[in-house]
Amino acid sequence: MNTLNRRNIWLVVKTFILVIILIGIKLILHFFGFEVISINALFSGIVAGNVFLMGFLLSGVLSDFKEAEKIPGEISSNLSAIYDEFLTIYENKQSLIAKNGMLQMQKLSEDLVQWFHKKIKTRIILRQIRGINHLVGELENETQATFIVRLKNEATSLKKTIIRTDTIRDTDFIASGYLIATIVTLLLCLGLTLAKIEPYYESLFFTAVISFLMIFLLVLIHDLDNPFNYSNKFSAENVSLYPLERIIEDIKENNSNI
Repeated sequence: MNTLNRRNIWLVVKTFILVIILIGIKLILHFFGFEVISINALFSGIVAGNVFLMGFLLSGVLSDFKEAEKIPGEISSNLSAIYDEFLTIYENKQSLIAKNGMLQMQKLSEDLVQWFHKKIKTRIILRQIRGINHLVGELENETQATFIVRLKNEATSLKKTIIRTDTIRDTDFIASGYLIATIVTLLLCLGLTLAKIEPYYESLFFTAVISFLMIFLLVLIHDLDNPFNYSNKFSAENVSLYPLERIIEDIKENNSNI
């Protein structure tokens, strides 16, 4: 069983644990006779409204998640393009500056993986990209202007993607919507524990099912909102870093042969 599957299972288990706690509270309230709320159309309408709200939030974060899935590929493409330019210059000119650029690209690509896991700060990555630009400037006397332009364009594109990624993972999607959905979910869970439904086993069933649905949706939305939450070992839904890891392997292999 891979890590992703274990994390997905943990997402369900975490929700299930919360539902069990809720059912335990309901059993205690039933024992002491504190079930004082009757189920009516208004209560059902609140449940439907909350599910609609969370559906709206879920569609929003899913859209952002699909967009974020492209980012590791874009970063890998930029790294590969910059590295290939340095490699071409090195093979044609035997430039030590280009060779240094190839080694720095390996360091940058490896640090980017650490950056995604929040082990390296964003400013360190941006500083490394500026270092690449300095190397490009030193190459101006050793190669054609077209190579220099391509290198600078790819470095600029890489910096823009890094900044966009940093913004995505540090910004919540409609924070006020999260707050409303969380408050309403808590109130509905409280209402379910205080609701009197006969026969009693039906009340336990409906409380478990409805609360599981609402809590799971809420937890899933929060998880999807940050598609780069690799630093959280309990985060189940993160975009794949496979394109970046593959580029690192290619760069290491090439550098080992120079």
